[in-house]
Amino acid sequence: MADAKVQNIPVDGEDTEVLDEGTKSILMGIIAQLGKSTDLHRVTLPTFVLEPRSMLERITDFMSHPELIIKANQIEDPVERFVAVTRYYLSGWHIKPKGVKKPYNPILGEQFRAQWQFADGTEAFYVAEQVSHHPPISAFYYASPENNLSIIGDLLPKSKFLGNSAATLMQGEIRVSFTNRPGEDYIITMPNVYARGILFGTMLLELGDVASGFFTGTYNGISGKIKRESTGECLYEISGKWSDEIYIKKGTKKDLLFDVKTSTIHPKVVASEEQQEPNESRRLWSKLTAALRINNQDVASVEKNKVEEDQRARTKEREDRGHPHVPRYFEPNGNGGFDIKLKEYASVSAIMLHSIASPIN
Repeated sequence: MADAKVQNIPVDGEDTEVLDEGTKSILMGIIAQLGKSTDLHRVTLPTFVLEPRSMLERITDFMSHPELIIKANQIEDPVERFVAVTRYYLSGWHIKPKGVKKPYNPILGEQFRAQWQFADGTEAFYVAEQVSHHPPISAFYYASPENNLSIIGDLLPKSKFLGNSAATLMQGEIRVSFTNRPGEDYIITMPNVYARGILFGTMLLELGDVASGFFTGTYNGISGKIKRESTGECLYEISGKWSDEIYIKKGTKKDLLFDVKTSTIHPKVVASEEQQEPNESRRLWSKLTAALRINNQDVASVEKNKVEEDQRARTKEREDRGHPHVPRYFEPNGNGGFDIKLKEYASVSAIMLHSIASPIN
């Protein structure tokens, strides 16, 4: 069992953003219409707060160091294997946009697909789909069959206005499984994200609260324990900064668990926009992304509105026909989450190669 709490109060400016008066006045106009604890999901936010990619793609940040989870499965000692999974889990937190930004809210039926190619000739595949719009639920599946690895999850981010802060509370869970070790699953929850200082002071991005278990935190830091669940015995202590160096300590022996400075992000392979289907994230939001990259907020607002209006029209048409939306790649598992439709597609690689034969519902 691992306990951890994280808090990020930036010291290098990477997570901070100073707003000009025009930008701040737009935010103030929106905030004036809100009450504390208002759900922000139904509020149309200005485009200058957007990171130029969808939430479905942003989830892949946590697959940026796949060699760590692949190596974890090669460890025979169960405790050391747990430590290795913990290392993998913490390795994706340092990847973030510059400033205080949020990814696009995926539209219903939106999908994102990618793959990773490894030096030994093996591969990993990823598919994500927005399976629900109200509430917003993103389901995803990452697998490397040759490495006996399967990761499935569903995330339900709930955004709240909290006065001088806006919070994205990450609900849902991720299940990491080694298919050659039946019954051995690792359940992961994600830390919440806060945008501080939106009314006064400098805006900053902060990870916070409990990720798994309970903790204490320091500036830009992470602190936690790995305990034996049956006895409560503390096996390891974790400390450091998730944006720099993370350490693990057993007794008096302290070792480096993960070093952001020396790590290398493993690139993902994504089909070009011309090869993508109309509802794949990069193609779907391509005009919005292009406008954001040149900081043309007027065009960005128009293009964002076009995508959202088209979704509303398709939703109304579907509802008028009495046809509920049916996710393409995922199905409810009866426990509040979603499973991949592997029986239908035979394998995750088949999902990667599949193309639409009929209109998207």
